[in-house]
Amino acid sequence: MDRLIYTAMTGAKHILEQQANVSHNLANANTTGFRAQLDSFRAVPVLGEGLPTRAFVVDATVGSDFRAGPIQNTGRDLDVAVQGQGWIAVETADGGEAYTRNGSLKMNENGVLQTQSGLSVMGDGGPISIPPDVSVTIAKDGTISTIPTDGKRSVTVLGRIKLVNPPEENLTRGDDGLFRLKDDNPADADANVTLIGGALEGSNVNVVDAMVNMISLARQFEAHMNVLKNAESNDTKASQLLSLG
Repeated sequence: MDRLIYTAMTGAKHILEQQANVSHNLANANTTGFRAQLDSFRAVPVLGEGLPTRAFVVDATVGSDFRAGPIQNTGRDLDVAVQGQGWIAVETADGGEAYTRNGSLKMNENGVLQTQSGLSVMGDGGPISIPPDVSVTIAKDGTISTIPTDGKRSVTVLGRIKLVNPPEENLTRGDDGLFRLKDDNPADADANVTLIGGALEGSNVNVVDAMVNMISLARQFEAHMNVLKNAESNDTKASQLLSLG
């Protein structure tokens, strides 16, 4: 009876948490460069004297789906999509380094190249500053060049976006949606990572699969509730038999 109650109770609890993760994935189905979160269940025995029959069900975050999303052409000069494997390095608010696939970039009021959320894009020597009155071109290897808009054709190379490709098993997702190395050290630049200019990478969330998963989780939750009702019914009948004895 103990095993039945604990398994059903904890299973129902963590199904609700998985539903929240699936809802989060669905909510980001149109978020540029988003990576879907993956979850699974695992059984954990309850340790302690007198509890050998009890076990918990735990929701374990397996990781993220690192498959590439669809490439959408925008024609905007400051839009870039990572082609294949790789990441764009950005500077976080605490001065650290994190990685994103969202290549929708902008310039702030000081000319610093940033993401749409206001994080500075990392270059070879730190954040990249772009002077005013220039048109910007981002090459396949991340090199940023400018041409003055006053008619002069002199090309100036300002720097190169830091592109990295650390092993996926070494990456962890933060609460801000950015990825970092598990040891918090900055990753080395990878010259093999390339960009597609004038394009953005869409979310890799499969809406149909997510909806099917949500329906399946709802049915699993209902099954766990039925198990708890059966356990309650069995307990009531057992109490009646004991009272008769």
